Amino acid sequence: MKYCPSVYGSPRRLTRVVDVGGVHLGGSNPVRLQSMLTCDTMDTEACIQQTLELVEVGCEIVRITAPTVKDAANLEHVSKGLRARGCHVPLVADIHFKPEAAMEAAKWVEKVRINPGNYADSKKFKIIEYTDDQYLQELDRIRERFTPLVQFCKEHGRAMRIGTNHGSLSDRIMNRYGDTPLGMVESALEFARIARELDYHQFVFSMKASNPKVMIAAYRLLVARLNELGDDWNYPVHLGVTEAGDGEDGRIKSAIGIGSLLGDGIGDTVRVSLTEDSIHEIPVARALVELIKPVGAPVAEAEPSYDPFSYARRPTATLQIGEARLGGEELVRVAVRQQTYDQVAHKVDRMGDYQPEFVVESSGAIAIDPRSDEEIQTLSVLADPALITVRDGLDLPVVPAYRLLAARVPGRHPILLKDTLTPATEAGDFLPNLLGAAAHIGALLCDGIGDAVLVQGESAPGQSLRLAYNILQAAGTRIFKTDYVACPSCGRTLFNLQSTTARIKAATSHLKGVKIAIMGCIVNGPGEMADADFGYVGGAPGKINLYVGKTAVKFNIPEAEAVDRLKDLIREHGRWVDAPAPAEPVHS
Repeated sequence: MKYCPSVYGSPRRLTRVVDVGGVHLGGSNPVRLQSMLTCDTMDTEACIQQTLELVEVGCEIVRITAPTVKDAANLEHVSKGLRARGCHVPLVADIHFKPEAAMEAAKWVEKVRINPGNYADSKKFKIIEYTDDQYLQELDRIRERFTPLVQFCKEHGRAMRIGTNHGSLSDRIMNRYGDTPLGMVESALEFARIARELDYHQFVFSMKASNPKVMIAAYRLLVARLNELGDDWNYPVHLGVTEAGDGEDGRIKSAIGIGSLLGDGIGDTVRVSLTEDSIHEIPVARALVELIKPVGAPVAEAEPSYDPFSYARRPTATLQIGEARLGGEELVRVAVRQQTYDQVAHKVDRMGDYQPEFVVESSGAIAIDPRSDEEIQTLSVLADPALITVRDGLDLPVVPAYRLLAARVPGRHPILLKDTLTPATEAGDFLPNLLGAAAHIGALLCDGIGDAVLVQGESAPGQSLRLAYNILQAAGTRIFKTDYVACPSCGRTLFNLQSTTARIKAATSHLKGVKIAIMGCIVNGPGEMADADFGYVGGAPGKINLYVGKTAVKFNIPEAEAVDRLKDLIREHGRWVDAPAPAEPVHS
């Protein structure tokens, strides 16, 4: 089962073209940029203004939530107001629970997004063993609920996104497939089969998750299954990491998931989900699409060292380099060049969690060309394990180069990953450096490759170290600080996500290894929190529900008290420690 022609270099996946109100997805069209409104759908003027602002910064498709039939009906006024102002950007109605809202929204917008886990199912987190007959009866019920929307979209030229979310799989899917990438794929295919039975093909798929490893595996598995089903299953794909968060962390997590897939030729439209004003998403999406291109022809071929559909770290021997142990089951370490170390040596003891762990030049690392049989043979005859890496200056793309290295060298040798094979010689734009480092190193970490990392595309020593550690955190490889899963705002949100996220971070950012989910509503509630330890979820206007894992334990807490009650909950479960005294500021 293959998701791309070669993991060592593939052209962009060729899909059929889907028309979204005159904007064409797939085929040879550019990768399209999307975002979503954060305002109340009933506030027509705010929706129009936010849409115009998004279009101004380059957004090509705009999504608006329609949680009720009343919200969906107001899309008529939003659409007509935009068209009257000369704006013809396609609008997408975001539907989760109400088929009736989807039917109303489809009258006024160019595309409808449905979530298979919510569209026809009432999720109760029940354990039910379905017989084959019972399962087929459930599918018949889904067909009855979904068919009217498909027929309307077909007759009126509307497009559709069948968008699975990792955290909102139905009880039926969960009980048969589990909370897995396979369950995500099958959930979408159930709806796609119904659409195809009705000869409707103007749809795209998405497989979103907040965990980049899960997201990458789900998209790969989806494309592999589509390839198996036949050439006419060549539907476009919408890429996104859901609940990525804000700031550098949100950008890094998005770059890992989206960048890994773009590099392998997968993806026809992207949305970067940040807990920020939506206009900030578009520059990140644009930079990522411009930076990460499919490689094209493979650089070489070898049996891959990893299973692309499930994560396992590449097994190696353990090495001691200075005070750092790496390889085997040790932590993935952060390396620096001697020049970088010299710049920060005077303040290492004040750098907190972002300290260099070893210097490459004194590590004994062996740099090779992974295409060279002679150099591979030299490693094969070494009696002891050695730290190996790809040589700088080679005409190789980073990710295929390291995949080839991992495939060809003996497994006992740990690998040092680098974000680029062209080290920075002067200061450059930080955003491309961040996105490139995250996409390259993060993709490889999610493949299970890498025992140490070196960010050398960013010349500022403090920033390069912070970036290296934050990539390890976002990839789920090394958790060294509090981890946050924060959804982007939309019209369903029951509190101000940006200010609330800032307050929760201010209160909890010292809790290393604790994962906290901040969700604006029940749609992004217990399921979407994935593997979070604690959750802060909007339950009603001005009221918050608190979760431990996926279980709600505190209900209807006034918003003004909720952050303190969250701290109390963390204390109750033995995960609270008091914040240390503020450290001296360290300047890069």
